[in-house]
Amino acid sequence: MSLLKLAWKNIIHNPLSLLLNLILLTLGIGLINFILLVNHQLKDKFDKNLAEIDLVIGAKGSPLQLILSSMYHIDAPTGNMSIKEAKPFLREGHPLIKRSVPLSMGDSYKGYRIIGTDYSILELYDASIKNGKKWQHIYEATIGASVASDLGLTLGSTFKSSHGFNDDEDLEHEHGTFTVVGILNETGSVIDQLILCNTESVWDVHNHDHGASISADADDNSDHDHSHDDHSGHDHDGHDHSEHDHSEHDHDHGDHDHDGHDHDHDGTTVHDHTSDMSRSHLLEHEDQEITSILIQYKSKTNFQALSMPRNINQNTDLQAAAPAYEINRLYDMMGTGTKALQLIAYLIAIVSAISIFVSLLNSLKQRKYELSLLRVLGGNSKSLFSLILLEGFIMAILGYLLGMFLSNLALSGLTNNLSEKYNYQFESWIMHGLEIKLLAATILLGLIAALIPAILAYKTDIHKNLSHG
Repeated sequence: MSLLKLAWKNIIHNPLSLLLNLILLTLGIGLINFILLVNHQLKDKFDKNLAEIDLVIGAKGSPLQLILSSMYHIDAPTGNMSIKEAKPFLREGHPLIKRSVPLSMGDSYKGYRIIGTDYSILELYDASIKNGKKWQHIYEATIGASVASDLGLTLGSTFKSSHGFNDDEDLEHEHGTFTVVGILNETGSVIDQLILCNTESVWDVHNHDHGASISADADDNSDHDHSHDDHSGHDHDGHDHSEHDHSEHDHDHGDHDHDGHDHDHDGTTVHDHTSDMSRSHLLEHEDQEITSILIQYKSKTNFQALSMPRNINQNTDLQAAAPAYEINRLYDMMGTGTKALQLIAYLIAIVSAISIFVSLLNSLKQRKYELSLLRVLGGNSKSLFSLILLEGFIMAILGYLLGMFLSNLALSGLTNNLSEKYNYQFESWIMHGLEIKLLAATILLGLIAALIPAILAYKTDIHKNLSHG
């Protein structure tokens, strides 16, 4: 009989001991692998969604919250800022800024965030159209690949936005029905999880909620002939903006928005004209608000660019946060909890090794006579040494395989919860790159646990054991 078969028979000879050893080892290896799987995917998503963004500008508050809400879309925004405040960073030809992407947030559809922005966000994430076209008119939306697949939306699908980022029908806006006009190719970045539209759509929904768009209709409809002089010159904040063109007042006058689209009072939209998607058009609305701006520098080594965050934080009412710095802080904070879980996993693995050691030692005492017979039948001391080590090796391999299976099974069961929490698609049954190292460590643990029993087997006294039966 080969040593492998003999080792296997010895292991299964005491099933309760085998079960205890495997449970402990499986839990330890499974927990370690689960942490590695989650950390690998989180880090991969975080790194990929950096998208070479050098700076995020928004309202005062937590810089980490600003980064998480604007880049990773897994937190609430810190607030809004006016176009007037944001204007210096959005204008064309800025000497330090290569690309700036305005974001307007606050609404969602079934948990997926609706982002008012312009086409620069597509360049940022290297996104392209799979079906349909880019959003163009007010209340047109181009959706990410995950949004389309998870919600079953297709070209022509319609939906209403909800206030906030939770899937709550009670918070649904009565005004404004979005129409899906395009679906993006999958990129593996956060844009897959977003619903993109123009900034005017976000403004219009909220202006109607505040009654700004319907406060001046009915009795005064005959007076609205679209001439500049016929308007009051006041927006919903009560500020005088008569020096701006007519498009700036459209939110204040019942059935007309700023880009010339007619709105019936039942919330429907008639798309008669193309919305002006140019940056200059956005900048005309100085008293409107956006949430944040994503910035890419022209040069990452320019001293003026590197000092921009400090200048913004000290000299303006806005906040500037550097993604690289804040994400490193996040890794540090996550690392504390991760290290605690890893420590627990290591302790379980060590306890399992001790259990294997005790099991083999007890088994060795019970099998002294059998081992001596093996020596008499032609086996040598090295064979007995190898036999015990082989038993430790087999239990380590079984524990590793069961641990890997259990961790992937657990992750597949938690995928939906993790995806809802982090707004990313987590996958099980994938490789994280450390499987071989984990296997080697598990085998080493099994061999160390079997080493002392193997040495005792090597030193078996044949005559003494046989004489005592």
